[in-house]
Amino acid sequence: MSGPEFHRPVDRRGIADAPLTIEADAAERAALAGRFGLVAIRHLSATLLLSCHKDVVTAQGRLSASIVQSCAVSGEDLPVTIEEPIQLRFVPEAALPEADELEIDAEQCDEIGYSGHTIDLGEAVAQSLALAIDPYACGPDAERVRREQGITDRAASGAFAALAALKREPD
Repeated sequence: MSGPEFHRPVDRRGIADAPLTIEADAAERAALAGRFGLVAIRHLSATLLLSCHKDVVTAQGRLSASIVQSCAVSGEDLPVTIEEPIQLRFVPEAALPEADELEIDAEQCDEIGYSGHTIDLGEAVAQSLALAIDPYACGPDAERVRREQGITDRAASGAFAALAALKREPD
């Protein structure tokens, strides 16, 4: 598949004052699951209210997803439901600061550049999903696995469990 896995172009000149719902189909969900290292994405949608002021487009609404990821400790499948508010701001690429001019500013963290008259709402929702995924999510068997492996520090799980075990081994 060329381009983004979840492509939903929206021409900013045709934005109406009504909620817009986008939903990923099975192929898009499978491609995104591979991109984000998930077992599966069973559902992904967003309902957003778009508004355009001059050349800036804002999108506010809700992200809804049902994913299956691997438990960070046991590796077992872990179903997760994500329901989060989304607030995005699309600005012309020329208005974005250069990398060497970039300052950490919470107001700019949600800005997405675009060129021409079209924004990619699907890719923005996909990126929002990626940020909502807990990379250290643990399932119900995590405590048992920790006890069996002698892991006492909650931070020493998953890939860090092996390092913790090495630290405990005597010389």
